[in-house]
Amino acid sequence: MSKITIQGIKYDEKSSYLKGPSLAPALIREALNCGSSNMFSENLISIETPYIKDAGDFEIKEYFDIEKITQRHINTGAKVFTLGGDHSITFPIIKALAEKYSKFDILHIDAHCDLYDNYEGDLYSHASPFARIMENGLTNRLVQVGIRTLNPHQAQQAKKYNVEIHQMKNLDLASIPKFENPLYISLDMDGFDPAFAPGVSHQEPGGLTSREVINLIQNIDSEIIGADIVEYNPKQDFKNMTAFLAAKMMKEIVSKML
Repeated sequence: MSKITIQGIKYDEKSSYLKGPSLAPALIREALNCGSSNMFSENLISIETPYIKDAGDFEIKEYFDIEKITQRHINTGAKVFTLGGDHSITFPIIKALAEKYSKFDILHIDAHCDLYDNYEGDLYSHASPFARIMENGLTNRLVQVGIRTLNPHQAQQAKKYNVEIHQMKNLDLASIPKFENPLYISLDMDGFDPAFAPGVSHQEPGGLTSREVINLIQNIDSEIIGADIVEYNPKQDFKNMTAFLAAKMMKEIVSKML
């Protein structure tokens, strides 16, 4: 089995609309460990194992400290699973990952492309991480699933960087080609329809069901070398629905990483 380090990144300074995702890591863990369910994924793999180390949560003062923290964990020989945090954290995490892996793909599940060249003057906004990743050539292939907020600028960006977008308006999960390279998964909780995940800053109707995302994860064949769950906003949640869904997705993703 692979060693995995879990890190919580308490950072939402790049959120453009509502603050709150910095509170998420501890509450996802609380949902995971509250006793309402067990620690097994649906594939009968337990994430209660000595192969997994929880490094705890990190208060972030400087944005690129996220890269340093991630690099430190990668250097132990472990894969890194991150609880965010807004989506801006993915760029420094991928920067750290690219120092170890020369070739890997990214599966990005989200309502938004996050491909703005900049958003409100901020190059590192949570609306821009994949523009930074692609312009720096940090990944071999970027596949986005669940998109339903595309605009002309982001469509141009996607074309410029050869991003594969699977929009909700004509989604066919069976049409997503298999990944040939090692894979990083970035799961934005607003990729789910708000009926399943109300606890997000940007509630965008018409999204993915929990079962669609679980099936998408379970059907991945390539090695998963890292992952993040981002944009859970506890301030917007209803009866911890989104926390429990994030905990469920954590089990499914981490078990695949193992």
